[in-house]
Amino acid sequence: MPDTQILQGFRALALSPSLHTLLDKLAFVKPTPIQQQAIPHALEGSDLIGIAQTGTGKTLAFGLPIVHRLRDLKGPALILVPTRELALQVEDVFHKITEPFGMRTAVLIGGAPMNRQIGQLRGRPAVIIATPGRLLDHMQQRTVDLSHVSVVVLDEADRMLDMGFAPAIRRILDVTPAARQTMLFSATMPGEIADIAGRYLKRPIRIEVEKPGTSAELVTQELFVVESADKPTLLEDMLHREKGSVLVFARTRHGARKIAKSIRNMGHTAAEIHSDRTLPQRKAALAGFKTGEFRILVATDIASRGIDVKEISLVLNYDLPDNPDDYVHRIGRTGRAGSPGHAITFAAPEQSKDIRDIERSMRAQIPLSPDSPLKPSRLPQAKHLPTNQKAPPQRKLPGPRGQKRAGETAYAFRGRRR
Repeated sequence: MPDTQILQGFRALALSPSLHTLLDKLAFVKPTPIQQQAIPHALEGSDLIGIAQTGTGKTLAFGLPIVHRLRDLKGPALILVPTRELALQVEDVFHKITEPFGMRTAVLIGGAPMNRQIGQLRGRPAVIIATPGRLLDHMQQRTVDLSHVSVVVLDEADRMLDMGFAPAIRRILDVTPAARQTMLFSATMPGEIADIAGRYLKRPIRIEVEKPGTSAELVTQELFVVESADKPTLLEDMLHREKGSVLVFARTRHGARKIAKSIRNMGHTAAEIHSDRTLPQRKAALAGFKTGEFRILVATDIASRGIDVKEISLVLNYDLPDNPDDYVHRIGRTGRAGSPGHAITFAAPEQSKDIRDIERSMRAQIPLSPDSPLKPSRLPQAKHLPTNQKAPPQRKLPGPRGQKRAGETAYAFRGRRR
């Protein structure tokens, strides 16, 4: 039975009685900080900027006010997201809160049949969820009309800009009504987003539940400095000891394919998500990862903000991201829904600058593991940065796997209590 005091948190948000009943039925009993702060302003129709990390409940922060207000608005809500995976994730949340009220949604993403999407648009959906590229395709073919859009949400705005969607976003916003409500949600706030906010948002209310770039509080981190040639052996050792689900990040699609094949050859079940995979293949991989059919998922950064799996035990950065800000989004895939998580990062000795850039981005050091094959002198860390956690204590490996075999490097791995 839900705690009455907690339940009053959602009750205090002035949502409609029918939405409160639905939230109770869905067991959404405790609003997250971004929901607690954003929903009252969104209900008033105010433009707002929400700064919060992934996994903090942003979808409901804008979704609940949209559903509450849609019956009184003259046009649909438009939600722009950077990736197909995130679009499907957002649509899944909206389906839960719109379907009981007979509201339709349309999902416009690449890799899916245009005719099916056109059929959804003809059904006058209350909510349109789209990636910028596919929405532009519909605009060019005149299969979508944005002249009556009442609410626009830019979700994961920083990621959309990183992917080069700034011109598309401007073209889309330019054809929507000036009287719309606009909500922008992002984990970081680079200058280009500030420029878009200044041009397209009207006196926005800024809500910041975490400083931009900070890492998830429940995620412990370890840095392993390792020669590139030794990464596969270290990966095998990590996967042998981690019994839960693991998300492995690769920098390139070729690397993801190679790593996934190597992991399967180790005897683990693994799937892969990257731009060479079709939409059905990507959906099957993610579904299999959620159900446990695949214990390990190998992905490029297209998945860093599009995976909503609540029990990922470990995020392993096999390769460093191209963009320092993506590090935070990668490790944000674990430590979700109030559960602790762990993130391990491999870095070559020559990547010291990349590590320092990541540390500056999140304003904290990544603790060097005492079990790292190479020592800090080989990878100088940034000075004058706070560390949000202590380095894990050194622990020797039990059994023969901790012993050095001929021609191999012995890696000690800190056993984590679960």
